[in-house]
Amino acid sequence: METIKVSYTEMKSVFTRILIKNNFSKVKAEQCAEIFATNSLDGVYSHGVYRFPRFINYIQKGFVKPDAEPELVHTAGALEQWEGKLGPGPLNAEKCTARAMELASKNGIGCVAIKNTNHWMRGGTYGWQAAKQGYVFIGWTNTEKNMPAWGAKESRLGNNPLVFAVPFRDEAIVIDFAMTQFSYGKIEATKLEGKDLPFAGGFNSKNELSSKPAEILETMRGLPIGYWKGAGLSLLLDILATILSAGLSTVELSKQEAEYGVSQVFIAIDLKKLHNFPAIEKTIAEIITDFKQSVPINETSAIRYPGERVVETRKTNLKLGIPVLRESWQNILKL
Repeated sequence: METIKVSYTEMKSVFTRILIKNNFSKVKAEQCAEIFATNSLDGVYSHGVYRFPRFINYIQKGFVKPDAEPELVHTAGALEQWEGKLGPGPLNAEKCTARAMELASKNGIGCVAIKNTNHWMRGGTYGWQAAKQGYVFIGWTNTEKNMPAWGAKESRLGNNPLVFAVPFRDEAIVIDFAMTQFSYGKIEATKLEGKDLPFAGGFNSKNELSSKPAEILETMRGLPIGYWKGAGLSLLLDILATILSAGLSTVELSKQEAEYGVSQVFIAIDLKKLHNFPAIEKTIAEIITDFKQSVPINETSAIRYPGERVVETRKTNLKLGIPVLRESWQNILKL
């Protein structure tokens, strides 16, 4: 399939125009468009340019409320519970991350749990947001049912993405991963590109492991990371997101016609509050230096820490443009 290059500026401008057309204020449209365009710039196309049409569809169906503002419901020290009011997930997530950092600045640690919000797109966005300002970040979200318990035939767990981030030099070390071997956004993007996954990513209708996106999307049975370990972690993330936010669980979300009104948790830690803060940068650098001394199995490949590839991709896409399937971009221009 033919791929074209779209500049970051053009992509953000197109997204902004379409969002304004769909009842976003100019300010909110620009904020949301920046998140989608930046995700694409960083190489996370599955939760950027390729996810944008579905976001617009959810707005038009009323699942996402463009003018909704999140509201504080309850405070318990450094922990706050918020109501998302079905507002745009990326904007709610940015606000919750900023609030968690404010709480951390006062208390050393801050936790914001939000119910009734929407898909945050790339969870790593908020890890970068916090880490670039000097905070450790931990965050996760629950989802609808799309992953089986280990050994089960049907999906009753969500792939519940989890994010860890820590400041590193001028950038950050950020890991952002779903509980499935591949996120469904990645599986859908791979299908769009007419490719197979590089490793088995789920089960087909014959209960066999498969690397074919269409087969996995048909069953909605993604492969848990670490097999039983990923399945167990998914269950606990759902329980914690649900009880901390007082929101909907995976089982409740799955009773709806689509995935909306999810529960999320945002935790920030202010490193400046730690007694060893002056030595932290040196400590992380020493750990990464040792990590980078790993000898690759394939001599042509490099050992990268989480987030390192993002920085490289960002520089390339800024210079050459963001690669997008021509047909997908043409469909977006018609929105």
